[in-house]
Amino acid sequence: MHHNINLRPERTDDQKALHALTADAFAPMDFSDGTEADALDGLRRDGDLALSLVAAMEGQIIGHVAFSPATVGETEGGWFALGPIAVKAQFQRQGIGTKLTLAGLDRLKGWGAAGCVLIGNPKVYGPMGFVSDPGLTHGDLPHTLVQFVSINGTTPQGEVTFAPALR
Repeated sequence: MHHNINLRPERTDDQKALHALTADAFAPMDFSDGTEADALDGLRRDGDLALSLVAAMEGQIIGHVAFSPATVGETEGGWFALGPIAVKAQFQRQGIGTKLTLAGLDRLKGWGAAGCVLIGNPKVYGPMGFVSDPGLTHGDLPHTLVQFVSINGTTPQGEVTFAPALR
């Protein structure tokens, strides 16, 4: 594990590097449609990039996580979506994505958010505290891929709607 990793909010001069990082991180993934880097830029452009955290090591960006507003059916409260999340290939599976995610959730908690939702692999996000519920849906995706972490104790029910750039 690398101990000299610095987590910080995105800066304006990070944007090109974050686009490249996101594109590179998703390129080998069989579930990726190659739109993640553009989605990140779209969130920023639309004013929907609620929280953008960077992991840097010796000045080099090695990881990034984005959070944007989401709604969940009629479920009350401020819900956020996690994604895209990207870590440079040689630093993957070392806990950096988890560190970024938990730091982000901690900030959302400080904002009084209800919780966070995502579409993803339960094996990846389960250890970070994300769970699925048959009542939480997104289109016709298997409900096991539609996951949430509750910050205020609410179990979200209904259809997850993401920011336009993520649709």
